[in-house]
Amino acid sequence: MPPLNDLRASATALGPWPGGDPAEAARIIRGEFGDPHVPFLPELPDRGVGSDAVGRTGSLLVEMAIDVQPHGWRLVDRPGKDAQRARSALATDINVLADVAGAEDVSATEIKIQLLGPMSLAAGLYLHNGERALLDYGARRDIAESLAAGVADHLKRVSAAVPGAGLVVQVDEPEIAAVMAGTIPTASGYRTLRSISGEEVTGAWRLVIDALKAAGAVETVVSVPEIEAPIDRILAAGADGVAVPLKALTTRQWEQLAGAVEGGKRLWAGALSTDNAHARLARAADVVESIWKPWRQLGLPASDLAGIRVTPSTGLEYFTPSGAKDVLTRLTQVADGLDQLAQG
Repeated sequence: MPPLNDLRASATALGPWPGGDPAEAARIIRGEFGDPHVPFLPELPDRGVGSDAVGRTGSLLVEMAIDVQPHGWRLVDRPGKDAQRARSALATDINVLADVAGAEDVSATEIKIQLLGPMSLAAGLYLHNGERALLDYGARRDIAESLAAGVADHLKRVSAAVPGAGLVVQVDEPEIAAVMAGTIPTASGYRTLRSISGEEVTGAWRLVIDALKAAGAVETVVSVPEIEAPIDRILAAGADGVAVPLKALTTRQWEQLAGAVEGGKRLWAGALSTDNAHARLARAADVVESIWKPWRQLGLPASDLAGIRVTPSTGLEYFTPSGAKDVLTRLTQVADGLDQLAQG
């Protein structure tokens, strides 16, 4: 990742996108997000099984097969038709990306992909006995190692679709607070799974992040909810930054983020509220102020705002395509506002 003082504030989004047309999605995203912003490979969960986060990332696993059972995705002896559907959908998306990017006069210099992190993946996969893989230490370890082994080929395929573009990777851990607090329910629902130690979480993340960097990723961030966001663990795992919604961050979390920024790490600020797809979007100036106010209070220099990437607070799958496009437009406006403050 380049030094923060060489950067401009930029916008990206978290990945989930409405509808089922990957070509339309890619054209909208790449049309809105030219440099310095970061277009992304969209996820289209409306397509159904195989385009969900667990199936999509699970299809990358090496020497571990998955298939859909009545209670969800399960680790099985050999891949089933649903795993093939997941691989096929991902391959289609990458081929479409190549077509859309290849038709551009000027392509963005970066592309973002996102995948489910090893802890949330273990929480979403089930063992042969019907329990979550998260229950079993050996299964958790195998999933982290298998995912680390599978990312190189995935990055190679994306890189071939957009030659010369830097690969930015967002590792999603939506379940991490529950994983570390021990509040994930068992299959029966009558009890909860034991909490996973911070040391194991850090180790699993480090394994995947190291593999991503070895495969050519120019930037890796871990995306987590704001509640109990384990910012220190993310940084200890070697991530280049933290992606987190800003709305409910505590003073302590803001201080951790400030320390990360001072240490050369990057904040992906989920500053634009998208919890309600039918609500009017906040004004760009108000979103800029929601970042600038705590920034000032923490004593961070305005020039460091140039390193921020702004994102929506959620995925955009519940928006209409035109509504999602409006979100991207607003994000670029927010990034421009931050840039103006950074330049004084």
